[in-house]
Amino acid sequence: MCKWLVAALFLASSVFAVAAEQAIVDRYQASCYACHGFGANGAPKTGVAADWAPRMEKGMETLVKHADEGFNTMPPKGLCFDCSADEFKALIEYMATPKS
Repeated sequence: MCKWLVAALFLASSVFAVAAEQAIVDRYQASCYACHGFGANGAPKTGVAADWAPRMEKGMETLVKHADEGFNTMPPKGLCFDCSADEFKALIEYMATPKS
């Protein structure tokens, strides 16, 4: 019985993780892709580690602040007007992760 419960909980958490990841991908497509998908206006290109490395060195707190307040050519909220700090963090992590 306990093994079934553990398996069910693991499956549920896996489904939740996939749904959460998809939500970030959807948010990225709607708000970030126009600039970060192509590196427009000097934006670091999604999945390109060399573009993101100097930014990541500034720390996540600074990057989230820049996303919220705007920075250089990026407008405040980066076109994600209802994003929370946690969502900005997840979006930054998604964009900074090399894509295969």
